[in-house]
Amino acid sequence: MIDETIAAIAEMRSHSSSAVAIDAAASLRTLCDREVDSVDQFRESLRQNAGALRRANPSHASLFTTMERLSGAVDPTTTDIDVAKQQLATAIDEAIAAIESGATEAAAAAAPLFDGPMTLLTHDYSTTVLQTLDSVDASHTVYVTEARPRYLGRKMARQLAAREHLDAHLLVDAAAASVIDAVDVVLIGMTCVVGRRLYNRIGTQALVRTAVAHDVPVYAVGAAAKVVDGGFRFENEFRPPAEVSLEPLDDVTIENPAYDATPTELLTQVITG
Repeated sequence: MIDETIAAIAEMRSHSSSAVAIDAAASLRTLCDREVDSVDQFRESLRQNAGALRRANPSHASLFTTMERLSGAVDPTTTDIDVAKQQLATAIDEAIAAIESGATEAAAAAAPLFDGPMTLLTHDYSTTVLQTLDSVDASHTVYVTEARPRYLGRKMARQLAAREHLDAHLLVDAAAASVIDAVDVVLIGMTCVVGRRLYNRIGTQALVRTAVAHDVPVYAVGAAAKVVDGGFRFENEFRPPAEVSLEPLDDVTIENPAYDATPTELLTQVITG
């Protein structure tokens, strides 16, 4: 299961960084079922597998922090293998609970901003944005940009449309400026915040700068675990050129970065709970 999870994370089959961290943590449960000769062997296996999961997507801070936390789950003084396995199992449960509660707390903190009917603009797919909008009863019009070239905004639009109190509209990324004057608030999720940079799906910075130019407030919402100061270095991912063009383009270099970096001073607020 760990190898399958590593492959899924590397291929970005899950589009939520919180979900990625939860899947990675849960996959480590399989170590508790393996036969090992000593606690040292178990501890080393945990360290190696957590490291492999962490390296599967170096852009996700929540994955990084969760794997760092679980790498040291076994107490250094433990000598009994069964006790070591129980310590890991408990640590996994606690880590998953912390990730889930982190998103819930962030959504609850953001919800009061949207207690009256308004028009929102969002980008990409964010479970925390969905949780935020699920926390309010007011009817909203929500524009969501496609987040090309992987079109993750389409998934977001389907989720929004399934909620009766939301009127969902899907836009191509370049059309954000055409609706910005009708927008009251921009609400986006976040892959992570490192220092004074918000890292999120490509297209986020252009959307934020458009909003700022039109005096529209911008809020980024996400679990506190996604805000990191040290020990983590964001590494952008450059996706396959075929996602941009299925046809080869002679003498053209196709650039396909997965994320961009938005200066946090452009944001009205980063909400983490």
